[in-house]
Parts: sequence; C-alpha cells; structure tokens
Amino acid sequence: MPTIKELYSLIQFSGANGPTIVSAAGYIPFINTDYFGFTYGPVNSTNTGERIIDCQDWSATKYISTVMGNQSAVFGVNFADARIKGYNEFTGPATGNALYVRYVRDNPAYGKNDFADNGDGTIADRATGLTWAKADSGQGLNWQEALAWVQTMNAARHLGYGDWRLPEIKELQSLVDYTRSPATTASPAIDPDYFTCTAIVNEAGQTDWPYYWSSTILIDGGPTPTANYISFGRAMGFVNGSWRDAHGAGSAKSDPLAGNPASFPTGRGPQGDAVRIYNFVRLVRGGLL
Repeated sequence: MPTIKELYSLIQFSGANGPTIVSAAGYIPFINTDYFGFTYGPVNSTNTGERIIDCQDWSATKYISTVMGNQSAVFGVNFADARIKGYNEFTGPATGNALYVRYVRDNPAYGKNDFADNGDGTIADRATGLTWAKADSGQGLNWQEALAWVQTMNAARHLGYGDWRLPEIKELQSLVDYTRSPATTASPAIDPDYFTCTAIVNEAGQTDWPYYWSSTILIDGGPTPTANYISFGRAMGFVNGSWRDAHGAGSAKSDPLAGNPASFPTGRGPQGDAVRIYNFVRLVRGGLL
C-alpha cells in the first residue's frame, strides 16, 4: 500500500471538475490515464448513494486523530476532484467505505524528509533540494495578496534571498508530518524542530494552525478557479450543525482566490468545508519537484 505522499505523487493538475456530482460531463481525471486505470463513481438510478467523485484511492497512512467527531480515518487521494482527505476507516461490508487501491514497490525512502537548519531562518530539505522559510507569513492573505507578499519579500531580500516563491502543492505536501495532529500532539502536522506555525483560533473556537496556500490552481467546476491549500491544522467542516475536524490535518483542498469568508457561514460542499480565503504562506526556493 502506498503512503499518502507516494500516492499523491501521481496527481496531476491538468484535470478538471465538472459542474455537478451526478454527471461526468466536464470532468477530466487528475491522473494520467495513458498509464493508470481510472473510473468515476457509479452514479445511476439504482445506486443513488454514489456520486461521480466517489472513486477515492486508499493510502496506507492512517490519521493519528479522528474525523467527523470520533471516527477513525485513513488518508486517501481523490483523482476525480484532486483532494486529499481522511476517509472513515473500513470496518466491514455493512458500513461501506470500499475505496480503490493502487499498489507500489521500490524506493522506501520516498517522501521522507532530510531537514537541516541553516541557522539563518531557512530550512533545507536534502531529500528534495528545496529550501524553506522556517517561519510563515504570520497573517492570513487571499491568494492574490499572497502572490504580492512573496514579491515584497523578494524585493527586501528576505533572509538574504530574492528568489522566493509560493510552493507548488506537491512541494507543500512534502512538508506534512502525518505522525502529528492538533488533537494528539498539540501541534500542527509539521516537524516543530524545524518549522514554526502561527497559531489561530478555528471555527469551533479551538486553538489550531492555519491552511497554507500553494501556487497550484484547481479547475473546480464553478465559474472561477480555486487554489489548492494544505491544512497543517484541523481540516474543518460544518457537519450535523457543528464545526469539527472533518478530514484531518494534512488534507489537501482548495479555497476561492478572493472574497469574504463570512459569505460561507456553514462552509461549502457536502461536508461543509470551512472557507477561509485568508490563508497563510510558507516561502520556498529551489527547483520544482
């Protein structure tokens, strides 16, 4: 079974979501179908519980905490809608949750970080060749503001460099430490020996940690694109009338590029995903993965 980092390495963002979840019209898979098999969810008149996007792949990475209140979960990748979420763990045929799986072999070191603190506010990951800022932006920014903030940092030669950028989503996901979660380690899902994260108060009033923008645009089925983020804190959703960790720290989802979060008081989508729009930034420099 692949780890979540191994499985996510297959995703590609030339895909697109269609306008509805009951027809495959407008959808393009987020995986190269010249090499990999892929099937959308079996929506038909006799299977009303399924959606086009119900075709997720399991990983071997279990969420160290729980989702949806008190349900154990395993992370998976959805190659129909380009997201990582913690899905309710399979416990038997009567409960459903039968997802797909892709097996893998070789390179057991894939996805394992090799961090080094450079002593100047930057962290090198010798496994990827990327250099990261130890601290984050310290404030939430919409996506356009995030891009502008990066350029401001470059103009000021932040930490001695002028070639910082917003990370691509796979680069950002490479930082996630899936052995950590706010509820179980009182930390974000990132190695605290090397990185600092600004604490926030989430939609449920809990001490938490932010979502972080990537540079990766998602064609999301609506009138405008969204941008992908990684939740290094709880991936909040408004479920059954209350806010809770719906999908797990380390999830990959997307937010509108701009707008007012107050326009989404109960989130969006079937699990009421929290819409923050003003997400944080962690700078990176070096070659793309």
